[in-house]
Amino acid sequence: MIFVGSRAAPSRRGLLAAAAGLLAAPLLARAQEASPLGLRVGALKFGTLNWLVETIRAEGLDRREGLALEGVDFASGQATTVALQAGDVDLIVSDWLWALRRTSDGEPMRFAPFSNALGAVMVAADGPVKTLNDLRGRRVGVAGGALDKSWLLLRAYGMAKSGMDLARAAEPVYGAPPLVSEQLALGRVDAVLTFWPSAARLDARGFARLVDVGEMIAGLGIAPVPPLVGFVWRNAVLAEKGAAIAAFLRAAAAANRVLASNDAAWERIRPLMQAADDAEFVRLRDYYRAGIPGSFGEAERASCAKLYEVLAQIGGPELVGPTPRFDRTLFGPVGE
Repeated sequence: MIFVGSRAAPSRRGLLAAAAGLLAAPLLARAQEASPLGLRVGALKFGTLNWLVETIRAEGLDRREGLALEGVDFASGQATTVALQAGDVDLIVSDWLWALRRTSDGEPMRFAPFSNALGAVMVAADGPVKTLNDLRGRRVGVAGGALDKSWLLLRAYGMAKSGMDLARAAEPVYGAPPLVSEQLALGRVDAVLTFWPSAARLDARGFARLVDVGEMIAGLGIAPVPPLVGFVWRNAVLAEKGAAIAAFLRAAAAANRVLASNDAAWERIRPLMQAADDAEFVRLRDYYRAGIPGSFGEAERASCAKLYEVLAQIGGPELVGPTPRFDRTLFGPVGE
């Protein structure tokens, strides 16, 4: 140490430490600014969204995007929509028709495709139902209720192709997907219209697909067939959560690329799938892969508008509200 007068002159080591501190200060500030983007995602406990979220985490895609994901599990789809409206979660998976209804009711929403996989009418492979006309006078299990979108589309398809409204020509039996699937297995209904995961499970058990919802939509003259189900969030959170939502959508697309080609990634999420056996596991995987969304542009938006007209006509105000209107801003990019 060298003294000059009554003060100690700074040593070379001290000068270096001071310089390092000055350099570190802006780096620390930037690190603090780059804190993870928090996002609360609401999902059914064993739903397909959780398969995707688990893949995002396992592949480190959340860290790559600077995301801090918080998964919140719910027992029903209705519980997820209630939580979204209450602000308890930031993003859920739902159908765009529900999001449009909320938008027209004064609570603007946004939508981005989650899956192109659609439900199907499943029948016994060796049973009496071979064509749509064979559903006349028979009991048809319907997953959901009288306003379920797939049921409305089946009714519209039946009227277009065979001149019959299945709400009158057949006997609909409404219930939860597992319940109506079991009714088909027991022979208490002659056919079941159900969501794609349940259709995949029935497929694995040897049941046959009579017609799927994609064929119904195409049969109504709507092409390309648009997705019905997607990520939904409130416009109100975009100022605070817009960057997090955009990051999540990028991570989801990357996770889907993994799931599209990597069988090992499916083994990792197998416990979440609750597959009864190998055959069911493979069907669930293959149905999911077939539904991984591709591009969503003007052609798909136009198809959504046409599909909305069909659903509004057959579902009426109970489905779309007293002032039905197709709002294209629902499908706008996150930044708009």
